[in-house]
Amino acid sequence: MADISVTATSVVPYANEQTAVGVAGETITAGQVVYLNSTTGKLMKADADTAAESVCKGIALNGGALNQPIKYQYGGEITIGATVAVGTVYVVSATAGGIAPLADLTSGDYVSILGVASTAARIKLNIFNSGIAVA
Repeated sequence: MADISVTATSVVPYANEQTAVGVAGETITAGQVVYLNSTTGKLMKADADTAAESVCKGIALNGGALNQPIKYQYGGEITIGATVAVGTVYVVSATAGGIAPLADLTSGDYVSILGVASTAARIKLNIFNSGIAVA
């Protein structure tokens, strides 16, 4: 997969941000996609490889280690700290915590849409967890 290369220190809300806070279930870096582990109730790195781990909650705005607070953004526009292609749909990657263009998903990957690039540096978030795997 060709995940975008995120600079964690450059990940910040841009406009109309909708955010929430959770507790890290593992080490998480700003810019990584997170899901809520149903067993522990903690945030973990989302991954398109499995149905449960592909259910994205948002994108981490700060980093933290196990049991530390993580603020994540799930709506509005986010400056993602990477170069993105305007008009491209971005999804949860098959690499834990990663963000990839929709076209990079392969057979068996679950489709969880994060949003669409609005500029070369921002993604307009509109998270949609389809629960459907690519055939």
